[in-house]
Amino acid sequence: MTDLLLRGGRVLDPGTGTDEVRDLLVRDGRVVALGPDLVAPDGAAVLDVTGLVVGPGFVDLHSHVHTIAGQRLQAFDGVTTALDLEAGLMPLERAYREAAEQGRPLHYGFSASWGAARAQVLAGIEPDASIVNSLKVLGEPRWQATSTLSQRAAWLELLRGELEAGALGIGVLMGYAPRTDPAEYLAVARLAAEAGAPTYTHVRELVESDPTTPFDGAEELVHAAAETGAAMHHCHVNSTSRRHVDRVLGSITRAREAGSRVTVEAYPYGAGSTGIGAFFLAPERLAAWDLTPSSLVLLPSGERIADEARLREVREQAPGTPCVVEFLDEDDPADAELLRSSLAYPDTIVASDAMPVLWPDGAVDSREWPLPPGGSTHPRTAGTFSRSLRTMVRETGTWTWLEAFRRCSWLPARVLDDVAPSARAKGHLGIGADADIVVLDPDAVTDTATYLDSARPSYGVRHLLVAGTAVVRDGELVPDAYPGRPVRGEPR
Repeated sequence: MTDLLLRGGRVLDPGTGTDEVRDLLVRDGRVVALGPDLVAPDGAAVLDVTGLVVGPGFVDLHSHVHTIAGQRLQAFDGVTTALDLEAGLMPLERAYREAAEQGRPLHYGFSASWGAARAQVLAGIEPDASIVNSLKVLGEPRWQATSTLSQRAAWLELLRGELEAGALGIGVLMGYAPRTDPAEYLAVARLAAEAGAPTYTHVRELVESDPTTPFDGAEELVHAAAETGAAMHHCHVNSTSRRHVDRVLGSITRAREAGSRVTVEAYPYGAGSTGIGAFFLAPERLAAWDLTPSSLVLLPSGERIADEARLREVREQAPGTPCVVEFLDEDDPADAELLRSSLAYPDTIVASDAMPVLWPDGAVDSREWPLPPGGSTHPRTAGTFSRSLRTMVRETGTWTWLEAFRRCSWLPARVLDDVAPSARAKGHLGIGADADIVVLDPDAVTDTATYLDSARPSYGVRHLLVAGTAVVRDGELVPDAYPGRPVRGEPR
């Protein structure tokens, strides 16, 4: 590979706290030199990045795209590593094999899927490492039941096998089976602690939303962390906490002060996305979330659910249909402040919860660029990181640019250090670091995707290198670039 010298950029390295104009030399997919006025080696390509920010590419711990189309949108959002850790995929080997066979613009990886393991044991549903079919399973009530002791032992063994195969921890969709015995969650945390692997949890209902919940979702996670010593990651605290986020973040603060290993993520949108058959979208459950049927919009049709009868019909006929769930009003100053406070909380990690791009003809991927018309997704797929930079750095000054890269690159990579030592080369620009690099215009970077036009790439990423290979060059996609490599855990 030709050496590449990035000349004259403002280098931001959250690993060392560097924020200075420097040159940066890339060779064979690694950072090999950093300093002022570096001499370009013979034959090196030189890229003038004067006036631009140069930083480690963003590490997204929570991406469900699993497609070339979706990863390309994320590339224009500054992402170089896109991992599905909240839900995971099963079987793990198939997920990694198919991604490698198809090619990926970005690095990729998966956790062991608690939901898929339970569905296999309790409902006889064989997993096929497909996010589309995984969405369909979300509305299947058989896997949502409490397990017998023998069933629990069986799905725990499946998870153990996935960890042995290199899963990046255990993804736990507790919010989709929120009436299960809390002892099961504690058993998962014990398994994770024994394996030295993190858990990534979509927590169950909060007591404010459901006073009958077997365990308050936020308190359950911090209790399990304290009880077992496991590293516990709280997924999208903004969407599961909604207007109770201050109380939930207070619980996390106390857990950290007591020595528990609890991390947290958020995204800057007041609407989420999931399968319409999800437990918490049942008509009788909506009021607990301060929702009505009209708070739900189907993808890719754009249909807003008219009433309870239509909601029941869609959940019965097509429970896997993705939808947008409007849980906060982004135009309301109080709700907007809740979103900002979720991101402003100390050490909150930015993570997208990116969803696949879908087309009305049933297509779920495309190698065409620009993307074929009619594709739809949640705008967070294309805009999470750019929107966070725009609002938290440029508009409100809540973060410095260095702090933004700490939350988008450094902190998420550190979640993986113990389970996947190869991740230690990500999220920073030290000598020997992976050459996963984003070069952006700090005055222009912004999201452009909206809820009505959701598959629009963000603007302002001028160059994106993945393992030293350009995926975005001069603000344009490199259409034949598929340098993404698997991020795998060490066998546990």
